Amino acid sequence: MRLYTASSEETLRARRLLADWVGEGYLTKEQYQRVEQGTVSELRTTNIFLRLILFLFTVIGVGAATGLFFVVFLSRPSEQTIGIFLLIFAAICYAASEAAVSRARLYRYGIEEALAVCSVGFLCAGMQVSLLAGIFYSSKTHTIQCLVPAAGAVFSLWIWRRFGLWYAFLAAMIFALFLPGYWTSSHSSQHVIVAAFYATGLLCVTAVRSRHRFDYLDGYYSLVEALLWLGIYLAINLKVSSLDLRTQWWGGGPGTGSEFARPFYWTTWVLIWALPPVVLTRGIRQKDRFVIAVGAIVAILTFISNKPYLSWPRHTWDPMLLGMLLTGVAILIRRWLAHGPNGIRYGFTAARLSGKDKNWMNVVSPVLGLVSPQSITPSPQTNNQDFRFGGGASGGGGASSDF
Repeated sequence: MRLYTASSEETLRARRLLADWVGEGYLTKEQYQRVEQGTVSELRTTNIFLRLILFLFTVIGVGAATGLFFVVFLSRPSEQTIGIFLLIFAAICYAASEAAVSRARLYRYGIEEALAVCSVGFLCAGMQVSLLAGIFYSSKTHTIQCLVPAAGAVFSLWIWRRFGLWYAFLAAMIFALFLPGYWTSSHSSQHVIVAAFYATGLLCVTAVRSRHRFDYLDGYYSLVEALLWLGIYLAINLKVSSLDLRTQWWGGGPGTGSEFARPFYWTTWVLIWALPPVVLTRGIRQKDRFVIAVGAIVAILTFISNKPYLSWPRHTWDPMLLGMLLTGVAILIRRWLAHGPNGIRYGFTAARLSGKDKNWMNVVSPVLGLVSPQSITPSPQTNNQDFRFGGGASGGGGASSDF
């Protein structure tokens, strides 16, 4: 099913671990050079910055080529014709992504990823235009319209399974959000269906992940499991999943509870308090930092959304109290771990054992600099046109006093 062989990905994983160990001083350069000879891979990789640039340029190139094709060869095409050609472009992009991997041996290179993403976009757009053009502008919701997000979800899952791209799985989860709206108008049923989708995926992932606990696939399934836990929580939490968060949390407007039956509303309130301990327990037992992070996130969201659930008034000092609570908990956990034997308790430690966090900081810092250059680079001084040098007693050298 996967496009890359297990040996190739294991080799790349070992190569990353070696670089991490050398950066932390666990291996000398001589040891690294001896071991590095056995981790040579035929796959072509690049750094994160060039990967993003190649991804963006490929998407722009595909879009420009598609637009040029329609302008040159199709003057006034019908919607059916546009949809058919979009489906053809979807097949071409997917074939090109497969060829980029099988022939050029690209791995997280940006180009093959962009082509795979474009194939999903063209597929959904082509189906929408060619199959559903007649009913797209209709005021009534047709059940057949669910074919578009269903196809997007299935094809995104295939891209994730074939190329190992985690954001393709996230796209499949987003596509699944739109499906219940075509089947029922009950908001309660829609939340239940979405949560059932994610729970089914979670059961499948946990069953498959148990067979890959100590190989390279464990990292992929770890991130996917964390996303599914987060999706289940967001589907259950009626306050977070609502779009009008500002009005409900700060404006004192009508609560989301008016849209739901009281038993369902209070059941979700109980579940948002019960789910964070379950997620944290799962992450701690598996020693999975992604699942632990999601457990911490959903716990914070539970504290944030508790007052809106209970219709209690919110105050401006609530974020400060929450920040103090989280800071205190973090300090207590760190001190508890540090006072264990050799700073370790049950396999956990507060000491940094790898350079991954440092590498992430090296990546995030330039990105923040690009996003907010005004906060780093001072703004240029504006010249005042009304200001003139002058007032001296003597100009000197024939110059006047206004020089």
